[in-house]
Amino acid sequence: MNRPKRGGRQDATVEKSLTDKDTKPKLNHFDILSNVKDRIEYKTPFVDTHCHWPLTMEAYMRKTNDFQRMDAYEFIRDVFGGKVSGIINIHCEAPLSSTWKEMADSSFWSEIGMSYGFACGLHPHHSKDWNDQLESSLLEAMKHPRCVAWGECGLDYHYDHSPRDVQREIFERQLKLAVSLGKPIVVHTREAEEDTEDIIKRCVPKDHKVHVHCFTDSPSFAARLLDHFPNLYIGVTGVVTYASNQNTSQVIRELTGLKRILLETDSPFMTPNNLKGKRPSVCHSAMIPWTAQFVSKILDVDTEEVLRVTRQNALDFYGI
Repeated sequence: MNRPKRGGRQDATVEKSLTDKDTKPKLNHFDILSNVKDRIEYKTPFVDTHCHWPLTMEAYMRKTNDFQRMDAYEFIRDVFGGKVSGIINIHCEAPLSSTWKEMADSSFWSEIGMSYGFACGLHPHHSKDWNDQLESSLLEAMKHPRCVAWGECGLDYHYDHSPRDVQREIFERQLKLAVSLGKPIVVHTREAEEDTEDIIKRCVPKDHKVHVHCFTDSPSFAARLLDHFPNLYIGVTGVVTYASNQNTSQVIRELTGLKRILLETDSPFMTPNNLKGKRPSVCHSAMIPWTAQFVSKILDVDTEEVLRVTRQNALDFYGI
């Protein structure tokens, strides 16, 4: 997906919202989905293994007037409470925002009983912005006990926002740093199968944990990665529900089943297409059940089974 500019306004908006403690009305995730006709009833809590929380909050505050009254923590408590058992928050902008530390240090997560982890890296769109200061900032973030992975990092030949040779160089650099620290890796790859496969197989040990985020490339590419890396998981977002994307469904049906997938939103992007009625323009973590429902139909299993198994997968991979 083409991403909005990272940094700047969204950092200021989120940091302000994190410290705004005024009393505001409570909402829940069905309020946000008020125009959705087929609400899914489910019992199994779940983890969103890949979301961009600062971008998500900024998008809601920009597009939805109701959420001008909410701070980021109230949004999480009221929208996610009771069903979303954890999130992995991804910070991959340049320069690295201080928001990662504010959220990671917060006692809020334990107070509401939600698991919180984060990953830091540099998105391939911003590869051209890599420098020593950014590397130092990333290495500092890796020391935090709630930092569960390095990423997202990788190659994106669809948009080519950074030169391809620079993307390759910085991807390799990040993989080597992640391996040296023993951190699981979150990979972004789009229309770059040959180079992604070459670099990752050269730089990453076979038994290393790898999360190939929002996979939409060819099933043959997925098969080669899954075969080579026994601890590699395929990330499944709402894009699995799009008619234009048949690859992800085929990968799930023929290669992974439930055992090698992680459910994610990539919020605020990738709103599931199986939300009936007026589909919300901004995705968030409480939309995971609609992706799970679609996966359940691919595999002819119950939605609760999808949520249960993928919840365990998230625990095995990220420890939350």
